[in-house]
Amino acid sequence: MTLVGRADDIASLRAYFDKAGVGGGAVLLVGEAGVGKTAVLDEFAAGEAERGATVLRAAGVQFEAEVGYSALNQLLFPLGSEMAELSTAHRDALSCALGFDVGPVPERLVISNAALFWLRAVAAETPLLLVIDDVHWVDRASAEALGFIARRLVGSPIRFIAAGRPTERGFFQNGGLTELNLAPLPADAARTLVEQRFPDLAPAVRQRLLTEAAGNPLALLELPSALHDDQRADFTSLPAVLPLPERLQEIFADRVRGLPERCRLMMLLIALGGTTATTRLQRAAGAVCDLDDLAPAQEERLVLVSGGWLTFRHPLIGAAVVAASTDRQRRWAHGVLVEAVESPELQVRHLAASAVGPDADIAAKLELSARALLRHGDAIGAVAALTRSAELSPAAVDRGRRLAEAAYIGADAGGELAAASRLLDNARRTGSLDTHSLPAAAAAAHLLVNADGDVVTAHRLLAGAIEAGDHGFDADQPVLVEALHNLMLISWWVGTEQAWQTFLGLLGRLTPQPPPVLRVTAAVFADPARATSRDVAELDALIDTIDPNDEDPTRLIRIGTAAVFPDRLARLRGLERRLVRQGRDGRGPARRHLGALMHLGIDGFQGGRWREAGETADEGLTVCTRHGLRFFHWYFQFIHALLAAGRGEVKGARQLTDSMASWAAVNQAGGVTLFAFQARALAEIGAGDYQAAYQFASRVSPPGQLLPYRPNVLWSALDLVEACVHTGRHEEGVAHALAMRAAGLADISPRLTMLTSAALALTAAEPEMFEAALSVPGADQWPFDFARVRLAYGERLRRHRDTRAAREQLTMAHDTFAAIGAVPWRNRAASELRATGMTRQSAPDAGSPLTPQEREIAELAGTGLTNKQIGQKLFISHRTVGDHLYKIFPKLGITSRAALRDALGAYDERA
Repeated sequence: MTLVGRADDIASLRAYFDKAGVGGGAVLLVGEAGVGKTAVLDEFAAGEAERGATVLRAAGVQFEAEVGYSALNQLLFPLGSEMAELSTAHRDALSCALGFDVGPVPERLVISNAALFWLRAVAAETPLLLVIDDVHWVDRASAEALGFIARRLVGSPIRFIAAGRPTERGFFQNGGLTELNLAPLPADAARTLVEQRFPDLAPAVRQRLLTEAAGNPLALLELPSALHDDQRADFTSLPAVLPLPERLQEIFADRVRGLPERCRLMMLLIALGGTTATTRLQRAAGAVCDLDDLAPAQEERLVLVSGGWLTFRHPLIGAAVVAASTDRQRRWAHGVLVEAVESPELQVRHLAASAVGPDADIAAKLELSARALLRHGDAIGAVAALTRSAELSPAAVDRGRRLAEAAYIGADAGGELAAASRLLDNARRTGSLDTHSLPAAAAAAHLLVNADGDVVTAHRLLAGAIEAGDHGFDADQPVLVEALHNLMLISWWVGTEQAWQTFLGLLGRLTPQPPPVLRVTAAVFADPARATSRDVAELDALIDTIDPNDEDPTRLIRIGTAAVFPDRLARLRGLERRLVRQGRDGRGPARRHLGALMHLGIDGFQGGRWREAGETADEGLTVCTRHGLRFFHWYFQFIHALLAAGRGEVKGARQLTDSMASWAAVNQAGGVTLFAFQARALAEIGAGDYQAAYQFASRVSPPGQLLPYRPNVLWSALDLVEACVHTGRHEEGVAHALAMRAAGLADISPRLTMLTSAALALTAAEPEMFEAALSVPGADQWPFDFARVRLAYGERLRRHRDTRAAREQLTMAHDTFAAIGAVPWRNRAASELRATGMTRQSAPDAGSPLTPQEREIAELAGTGLTNKQIGQKLFISHRTVGDHLYKIFPKLGITSRAALRDALGAYDERA
């Protein structure tokens, strides 16, 4: 296998040896058991061999630790017994020590010197690398000789690298050697390693493995071997602590079994109690065991007591403690922890783990705990709690209901489709599941969508269950509200008026009225062209209610969904970025992670942060693949299609939109087709093919109409007007611009106000409407659209022979397009400028490095200084400052001074 996540460590070793003046030298690589020391030694040795070095290796062996010079024999044996370069005394001494000859073993100093002289003689012909693994098991005599050699290599062509554990040095004394610590793998590298070796693991199982292994490669590679097939595919079947395979039991469990019972019981509390404070553990354990009983474990360097907290020195010691315990001891420990932990959710979890048989009271508490976990974004924990609740439920009807709800949460929020499918099957096997169970129907709908992309059947299934359900359309029924939220999304995917009408008909039957988030989302997401100013005001009020410190991720994403078309995504940017970070860390629900990525991708494109939008879309595709959420690929293909269209990558945009449209046609997902057509129209405008642009934009909605239940009709409206203008369809363009005004889009957002005014200006003889479009407060936060309006205005002014005003608008448009990477529009603006007699040199491409002076000017401008003030500080003219900023903005991918500070921070991170 390719070594994963250790490039920096290898580079550090090479840099140490290669730095000027060192030549040879010695390094001690230190790391916990299983952290990958041997793999790093192998990789480094292979690299040195490729560079022409001769590699000599030895490894400490536990059962040879009492055999004198056994490790030195391993190291030098490949050189043979010919030691012609040595004096007779040194040759005889070394031959006897290594077992080549029989005789009395001389003094160790003589042997050490002889070995050093021999190695120097060999290295005169070819550079040497000496590699000593498991130095903590090297025999005493060899350890002394190797230490002697290692401290005398500077300036020679001999390099020495040894590896050992931080708390076990055996007989090898560091003696001032440079130490390099080999840390556990970073999170990304650990995930990559597991995904490469175990691609069949369910996402939640993989995350559980990553958490418990804590970056230890041996644990990452060995723990899955102890899982049976069901456990690999379904996280709900995993035990509280992952079992140890035989190889790891040999390393860790045997060390635990030799400890006194009271010590092992105290360690069991630590293993099952997580980060519980020692004082609480002490009180809860009572007379059975106490902290003093941990002394043998501390002497064995298994447990670390620090600052009132107990931790294991290695992530697998806890698993070894659990493996060495009995069922009765584990139930006792969970019972103790009920009193020791503070979190109500943890108390219930330990209570459930201590139960012997069905218990209705504990099952009910677990169900309530699951709802609390879900509100805090722990969908996987909620599914596990509901599954255990079902196991403890005496009544079959409760078992079926709880399993069905667990299946729904697993599919909807957790993105765990395999587990959801099994849970749903188990719910049905109870024989007590209601025929029109809403959780079961919602779970089945999600599975249908992701298995076959069959959105029409999923819509019919869920709508039928809502229609026939025994809920009385009571708006206080959470399960019913959840089902309607899901039906709304499926209606969007289906994209037909009939699907939307079915949803809205069911929504209208809720009594006394739909909950706020559902009502507002239905109003401004289903058909935003007909949203009222009151609807938008309610959306703004909902955004104001979001608690940034403790927000339910499901509620946040649903408000974000409502915010997409009224252009309110910027208000949620920080919260959705945090949700993405949680998803990356495995602490957030997968589907909410995807929702946040979708919103951030759209916001990034519309906000001119195109690099960020592309990275977001890439991450979205990765998450879809990782969780098997095939249906949602189109979300991120759409963002990539927009970016390709904006950048002038016409071939790529056409391929992406054709792929989206073909897939949507096969799966009857008409709503997806509309997004493909919208992105394609933009690509064709960039390519200058206005006839094709007209064909695609008019399929989103024909001229003069903003068809209902087509949310992205707002995004394609200006494209259609522009295509009409450039293909001689003046009347159709006028009709569409008037339709935009009649719809009252100005009541929805500043961006739509600007676009409506621009559409009216494009189709009218008076350019004054362009001024109105550009003067809309806040419209410049959508730089691509804002620059498109400037470009159209500049083109109009040039045709009216107002050259000076045209240059002003075209220059600003050109620079904005250059900054965000909108190549076709930049070139169009440059062409128009040339027609006015002015040449505008294109700014540098985004991502180009800053010069030292540009960096200094950017930092000063980011503090709020004017060009004149910066010029005075740097002794240059304010015009020179302006020229530098003109180059700086596109390099940082921004369009204004206000974004400088954040952009510089991001630039440093990339660097």
